[in-house]
Amino acid sequence: MSTSFHDSKPIFVQVRERIEDQIVNDQLKEGEQAPSTNQLVQFYKINHATISKGVTQLVEEGILFKKRGVGMFVAEGAKQKLIQKRKQAFMDNYVIGLVQEAKKLQISENEIIELIKQAKGR
Repeated sequence: MSTSFHDSKPIFVQVRERIEDQIVNDQLKEGEQAPSTNQLVQFYKINHATISKGVTQLVEEGILFKKRGVGMFVAEGAKQKLIQKRKQAFMDNYVIGLVQEAKKLQISENEIIELIKQAKGR
């Protein structure tokens, strides 16, 4: 996992997304303990408040939950929630624009499917 960040998004968002990626990719499984805020601070070498903000969002979304005195854990159903959230984002960020552009260019649904198959084959 990379410890560097880019300027396109706030760092707390990137931290949150990296934890989400670990859940989606089964590196962190439901019910397992997630890294503590202190572990994340040491790993990324960034401010505690920045890490806390990203982790707090995951807790508020029901992706992580805290057990007092024990730590943070991945919630049941977290992976599915994240997949659904990301599918919706994929639709909003990519598919809608693709369909709109295809309509302007008079590309049929079958042609779109064929283009996607070609792209997957590359």
